[in-house]
Amino acid sequence: MNVRIYFLLFSLAMTSCLSKQEVLQNPRIVTRDNQTVRTKPVVTNPRPDNASSRPAASATSMSGYDYINRYKDIAIEEMDKYGIPASIKLAQALLESANGNSTLAREANNHFGIKCASEWSGGRTYKEDDLKDDCFRVYERAEDSFRDHSKFLLRSRYAALFELDRDDYKGWARGLKSAGYATNPRYADLLISLIERYELHQYDHPETRTAKVRREEAVQTEIVENAPDEPKVTEAKAPVSIEVHEVKAGDTLSSIARKYGMSTTALMDLNGLKTESLFVGQLILVSL
Repeated sequence: MNVRIYFLLFSLAMTSCLSKQEVLQNPRIVTRDNQTVRTKPVVTNPRPDNASSRPAASATSMSGYDYINRYKDIAIEEMDKYGIPASIKLAQALLESANGNSTLAREANNHFGIKCASEWSGGRTYKEDDLKDDCFRVYERAEDSFRDHSKFLLRSRYAALFELDRDDYKGWARGLKSAGYATNPRYADLLISLIERYELHQYDHPETRTAKVRREEAVQTEIVENAPDEPKVTEAKAPVSIEVHEVKAGDTLSSIARKYGMSTTALMDLNGLKTESLFVGQLILVSL
């Protein structure tokens, strides 16, 4: 066979194969009466208008230790700047974000459950909390949430806490509860339990007297005056011992209550829960 004819036939065969492969691989190309027609691309999962501020949800749950390893550096950085113990910031973040597994943490980068408030001008998302459609802040990065948490504490009601040593995690935990940071009457116990369970106090660095005075002066200039008060709660009698249970797949509130010899109602009251809904990674306070 003539070489030129053979080469021509081979080229035509390859072109036909490639055309069929393109039709199979590209759903935007279909054939109609031996003609190639381009259609609109098929969108199987359209992005919302504000998708840029909402990171994709992770398919797997993050453990407490994974969370600590990921965010301990930013907690230490905030401690060095403002004097908030890194252990306190990490414990609060673990508790509020359920090790980074909560919907707010995954979809809004909100690791401390901070609500919008009148002064907030950033992104917003809504979910049921104290009200049906409570407004929560949306951040571009998790680090922005950690920084905003520090700013949130720079108000007159928490001013006395910044006079504590930055490695006094017990003083900070009790001070946050006394100042009304959370309505859970066991909030301080829970923070201390988390800190000691994960040995978060290893990230708290002492400071010299001179450094402390300098830091206190800088912080006091940023304190926001006349912050709104939060409702106080009546302290209940402390249980004999406090432990933390991390919710695993298959756990229910009733099964956790049975495990620790508690009633479901007591468990809900101890953790300030309004429903029996739980999610993997959630940290539950239990009494022994």
